[in-house]
Amino acid sequence: MLTLLNLLSAVALLIWGTHIVRTGILRVYGTALRRLLSQNMSKRPLAFIAGILVTAVVQSSNATAMLTTSFVGQGLMALTPALAIMLGADVGTAIMSRVLTFDLSWLSPLLIFLGVIFFLSRKQTPLGQLGRVGIGLGLIILALQLIVEAAGPITHAQGVKVLFASLTGDILLDALIGALFAMISYSSLAAVLLTATLAESGVISLPVAIGLVIGANIGSGLLAFISTNMQNTAGRQVALGSLLYKLIGLLLIIPVLSPLVHWMDSLNYDAQTMVISFHVLYNSIRCLIMLPTVGPMAKLCANILPKRAEANGQSKPRHLDPAALDTPSLAMANAVRETLRMGDLIDSMLAAMLNVLRGTQTAVTQEVRTLGDDAEALYVAIKLYLAQMPREDLGELDSRRWAEIIELTLNLKLSADLIERMLRKVQQQKTSQRRSFSDVGLEELTGLHNQLIANLRLGLTVFLTGDPESARQLLREKRRFRAQERRLAHSHVSRLQRKVVQSIETSSLHLELIADMKRLNSLFCSSAYAVLGTSETGSLMSESEVEEAVEAATEASIEAREAT
Repeated sequence: MLTLLNLLSAVALLIWGTHIVRTGILRVYGTALRRLLSQNMSKRPLAFIAGILVTAVVQSSNATAMLTTSFVGQGLMALTPALAIMLGADVGTAIMSRVLTFDLSWLSPLLIFLGVIFFLSRKQTPLGQLGRVGIGLGLIILALQLIVEAAGPITHAQGVKVLFASLTGDILLDALIGALFAMISYSSLAAVLLTATLAESGVISLPVAIGLVIGANIGSGLLAFISTNMQNTAGRQVALGSLLYKLIGLLLIIPVLSPLVHWMDSLNYDAQTMVISFHVLYNSIRCLIMLPTVGPMAKLCANILPKRAEANGQSKPRHLDPAALDTPSLAMANAVRETLRMGDLIDSMLAAMLNVLRGTQTAVTQEVRTLGDDAEALYVAIKLYLAQMPREDLGELDSRRWAEIIELTLNLKLSADLIERMLRKVQQQKTSQRRSFSDVGLEELTGLHNQLIANLRLGLTVFLTGDPESARQLLREKRRFRAQERRLAHSHVSRLQRKVVQSIETSSLHLELIADMKRLNSLFCSSAYAVLGTSETGSLMSESEVEEAVEAATEASIEAREAT
């Protein structure tokens, strides 16, 4: 019982070491890996090589599968290059299994020792995260040694010998057992290495070992498909294609298995070397043969798992991938993309408001209400997503970006509520009281509205790029908007003095809309302050503007507390 427990704990340590390496690498080079994988790789060989390299870096084909399915699910990558990347990942994990079988016992304590020093002393820096990677690599090497040591006593147990003796080389049965090994250990690498150890000790024959290796590959495909169960259809299509490729590989190897085993028996190599070498050659040849078929496979997967229309699809987040939460740079990029979607919804609501002002739309339609609900849903989703991020692992820049996203999403949510209230005011004026704006007043409101939309789009650009010059331009536009707002208010009062009937009837609503637009403009321009900082923006603002900014910030803070 203790021996079995030692084996299971060694497998668990291997899985944990792989997790540490993956998260450490992604936290340092996550943005670069994301950029590499998210490119539209139209050339299949390039995508195939990218899958090999990324898997070699993160030490896990499952990690590559999670990244790839996530990008396809978010619409960053097409299905065809994603399948090519998955084939490359299979080759990459086979190559790493060969590398990790070398005698690296001296390297494990060195990596753990140096990794702990760097990680504890410089935790928030890239060097500290590389120390985390060193710890993970040391644990992987240590775990492999423990697996070999723990499997030794098991191979001499009489019950185990009888159990494995029942495996007579039936490829389907052996593949099933190998798949179970991979799923139980949550790692095809661990299953392959354990199989090589059993073959080396003589517990299983070479044909059985080959069947177990093939089954371990299928087990990793099943794990990837099961792990994408909660993702959208696009992500599941990638995992399905990878699993089908592994099953096709099993069908292709069956006719040539007997002569292949006979040829391998004639070679003067130990059983462990032959098992690992078969794993590398099998995955390499299988994936190279399958690479030209990724196009038809993508169509087949799309037919098996067709995309379905999502109920209230706009309000459902598209980019908030939970698998990226361990990698702050990736999670932050996902939140930024979702925030820009929220900005697009506000843009659409402003366009609807313009139609109501002009009279081409006499009522607040269900579409506008849906846009408001969608903005509310995205705000809640982004807020909860960012709340799940490990704040202690964020550097100074990521912490600042985290706060910027929270602030902008709150401002956009408040903007959506304000736009809905403005639309209801206009609707009530035009339907209940049968009143409309004067031609001059409508032209003034329309011009101010167009300037408001331009500032919203410029504010989103400043938020995305962080360009200081664009931020200064946004502040200049804010001052120009305030000057325009004051001029229009004075112009409206002048029309009242001239006793223009339509201006008198709509005076209260006209001034309220101007004040609401002024508040919307302040919310849209807030991103400039985050880019430039208070020292620089202070020099661009007059004393009255400073007082107004303080008052607006206080009011926003109160509303934020009430909203949360």
